[in-house]
Amino acid sequence: MPFNPDIHKRKSIRLRGYDYSQNGAYFVTICTHNRECLFGNIANGKMQLNDTGKTIERVWNELPNHYANIKLDQSIIMPNHLHGIVVIGRGEACLAPTLGNIIGSFKSAATKQINIMRNHPGQKLWQRNYYEHIIRNEVDLNRVQQYINSNPLTWDLDSLHPNNVGGEHD
Repeated sequence: MPFNPDIHKRKSIRLRGYDYSQNGAYFVTICTHNRECLFGNIANGKMQLNDTGKTIERVWNELPNHYANIKLDQSIIMPNHLHGIVVIGRGEACLAPTLGNIIGSFKSAATKQINIMRNHPGQKLWQRNYYEHIIRNEVDLNRVQQYINSNPLTWDLDSLHPNNVGGEHD
């Protein structure tokens, strides 16, 4: 059934009234459609990217080439999701995109390239939304970086692992 705003009441998971274009660091988790494992496998606690995963990594790492005012911090591509930290910093004359603009652009570019690779035009690659967390200070940043770095080691326990029934995000 197609989306009908009169029937389908989607609640935003964003912080109401928050300007997601303002300077700051944002932790995001982006999941594949139906949490399908498309990007590779975990072996001995390390992520082994397949060609699809390598394409996702390349598109993610190219984001600062498209947005002069962003930097990427830690990130990890897992079998069915990506964790990353996006840092937005506005220059004096620079109009910053929102976090949603950045993630939307990434998802669109990655989907297009993966669908060309797989010869599946129009196929969904990502879940509709994404999880975000506003990083509030250095302690929070360090905690998130550690979480990202250790994610492959805890894959078997991850709520996004296909064998686990989990929450909205891990």
